[in-house]
Amino acid sequence: MSDNDRVFAGSIPALYERYLVPMIFAPYAADLARRLSELKPRRVLEIAAGTGVVTRALAEALPDAGIVATDLNPAMLEQARATGISRPVQWRQADAMALPFDDGEFDAVVCQFGVMFFPDKPQAFAEVRRVLKPGGTFLFNVWDRVEENDFADAIGDALATVFPDDPPRFMARTPHGYHDAATIRRDLATAGFAFPPRIETLAFRSRAQSARIVAVAYCQGTPWRNEIEARDASMLEAATDAAEAEIARRFGAGAIDGRIQAIVVKIEA
Repeated sequence: MSDNDRVFAGSIPALYERYLVPMIFAPYAADLARRLSELKPRRVLEIAAGTGVVTRALAEALPDAGIVATDLNPAMLEQARATGISRPVQWRQADAMALPFDDGEFDAVVCQFGVMFFPDKPQAFAEVRRVLKPGGTFLFNVWDRVEENDFADAIGDALATVFPDDPPRFMARTPHGYHDAATIRRDLATAGFAFPPRIETLAFRSRAQSARIVAVAYCQGTPWRNEIEARDASMLEAATDAAEAEIARRFGAGAIDGRIQAIVVKIEA
């Protein structure tokens, strides 16, 4: 993983919230909130909360639960606060590798599309297990391989034509780079979870009003932007244009939709 893969700064958080949240994150946030509401936890920790899409869903689904939402990136938490939420929750900057909470403090820990960014996943999972009460639940999701996610796959191909000698591979490398069920089971066991996880594949459709929105969302609202600008900052618009053209070629003009697919993992402490 490149260091830039974890940098969500500048205009990225606002574009992420405006475009990517409704396009790919909202349906999975609703799914996690539904699953967690069935458990009726009293105290919930969210790690890698990003701009708060899951936090907002949890606040609605669990009106009586205490919710602590954390993220490593201050800019993402600032965007989450600015977006607003239906009721008070605690926002806190925290590193999932060293959670600043007591042992057994939470009934549930939830993480949406964040564990892929953890540099040492067994260490992060061990921290989750530590802060969970005995019998508590860890619920998280990760993206399936990039080939199962239409827009990300198409834009990766487009960027390879713009930078043929050194294609930006952020999306395949990190967000879509941690999908192997055997690896997930091994890392959870290494972290000390004694029970086997329940692992489920879940597909939705990703919808956007235009190919341009998809291109801007991925090229300018994710760390893909960092990779593009690291190669040639003057090429950001050209890269976005190439991504738009490829999306339009594959999915048509006007409103479009494509497949998205993720893996949902649930395990008890």
